[in-house]
Formats: sequence, C-alpha cells, structure tokens
Amino acid sequence: MDVKAVFKRLMTMAGAAATFAGVSTAALAAESGMTNWQLGFQASVSDMMDDITWFNAFTLVIITVITLFVLALLVVCMVKFSSKANPVPSRTSHNTMIEVAWTVVPILILVVIAIPSFRLLYKQLDIPEYDMTIKAIGYQWYWGYEYTDEGMGDLYFDSYMIADDDRQAVAEARGVSLNEVPRLLAVDYDLVVPVDTTVRLQVTAEDVIHAFAMPSMGLKIDAIPGRLNETWFRAREEGVYYGQCSELCGVNHAFMPIALRVVSKEQYKTWATAAQEDLDTANEQLMASIKDQKKLAAGKLEDISVAAK
Repeated sequence: MDVKAVFKRLMTMAGAAATFAGVSTAALAAESGMTNWQLGFQASVSDMMDDITWFNAFTLVIITVITLFVLALLVVCMVKFSSKANPVPSRTSHNTMIEVAWTVVPILILVVIAIPSFRLLYKQLDIPEYDMTIKAIGYQWYWGYEYTDEGMGDLYFDSYMIADDDRQAVAEARGVSLNEVPRLLAVDYDLVVPVDTTVRLQVTAEDVIHAFAMPSMGLKIDAIPGRLNETWFRAREEGVYYGQCSELCGVNHAFMPIALRVVSKEQYKTWATAAQEDLDTANEQLMASIKDQKKLAAGKLEDISVAAK
C-alpha cells in the first residue's frame, strides 16, 4: 500500500478520534454502567470512588503477600519438620526473635493500612465548598428527594421502583430500549443533578433506618429517623447510575432502588426551571434532549467509521 495513503488514513482517524472525544460520555456509555457477569466494582465516576478503588487494590496486594507468605511457611513446616524428615522432634519452647517479629510486623502492616484509610475517611466526612444541596428521605419502601437550594421553590418528589411487569410499557413511553429500564433498579422519577458539580447530600428517614448507597459515586450513608446525616459527591461523567438501600429496612428492602441521572449543566438548568412548574413535562423534555444527544453521537460515530475506511 502507498505510504502516503497510509499516512493520510492515520491522520483522518486521528482527526475523527479528536471529534469522538468531544461526544458526551452519556451518549456512548451503557446507561446502567453495569454488565452481565461483571466482576469487581462498577466503573468509578467520582474522585471519591477512585480513592476507594485504589485502597481496595492496595489492601488486596497486602493480603495476597501475607497469604502467600503464610502458605510458604506452612509448606516448609510440613516438609522440613515432618516425622519422616525429622524423627527426633525439637524441644525448642520459644524464640525471642520470632516472637518480636510476629508482634512488630503486624503492627507495621496495620499502620501502613491505617494511614490511607484515615485519609479516605476524612475525605468522605469533610464536605468541600458545594454548589447545591439535595435532601434524600428514606421511606418504607421508596425514596423522596427535596431540592433545597434557593430558586428551586418547593421541588419535592417521591421515587418508586418500576415493577417488572411495567418495564416494557415504561421503555416504550420513554422511547428507549428495555435494557435502559433495568430490572429492580429503574425508577419512575430519577434524581437529576448536573455534571461537574459538587452536591451536598443530606440524608434522613421517616420511619426506620435506611441507607443511601451509590457504588459508582463511592456513596454509602445511613438514613436515620430524627437525624440528618451529610455527605457529598461530584460526578464527572454524564449518564444514569444506580444504587439501592443498603440497610435491612423491612419486607420490601430489596425494592427501593436509587437512580441518579447526571446531565449537562445546560440540560439541568432547563430541567430545574421546568420541574418547578410540571415535573412530568420537565422529565419528558429532558429525555427528548438526551435522545437528540444520542442521535448526534451516533451520527458522529458513523462519520468516524466512514472516515476511517
């Protein structure tokens, strides 16, 4: 093949990739952020979850080294000190060096683990300067959300899980595939927030103890009646992310999911303004905007494919 033709094709693909990079991740990524037979954590979309993922890998390395070391000691003991290899057993009752080592080394390991652990706990509890506040209230068995910022009026709505029998009808009404209405996770009203925005989340409960958990954001905090707990998150990617109540709260504990829809700041501003008048209309307009966004992304993907040929 001609060298100039190859170079030209590479340059075309590079330009297409640059265009592709500007397409919203919400239109490209899977809506739920989860796949069948998935291993490990959900993909992280916040700095907090990045730190949690790193700390999990860090402790996994430590426990793996400890496990292999102990396994090696067991093998050595079984081989070297078996009755066949050592017919006359040792009468040693203690060894000062070994006793000091097995006391000091675990302490040092715990210190190494404690330092990043305390740092992570502090980061979770220390709420930075925030851009907006949302109050989440746990009920048996659904969530209620209240936007408490000035200018949002009295925007409050309840969020119920979509029953399995209703998923197909909801998908058709929203104009999406059935996969975008995941079983036991999709809700009738999503919690909507803008991307790249620090959100202070206040959590409480009306009846029994619940827990607000959103794995991809690194969120998990108890919702306790009569108490207002606070945490925060900052989503860096648009999309829909799911969580669930993580506290045994009664017979329908497994049926009170959390759906967090992260949209662009422009889309959020439009939604928030319309939601104060009519929430259903605001959601319909938001879904239409997201569909247009996906069509644009699909068109750009097609252009990239054609340009790469």
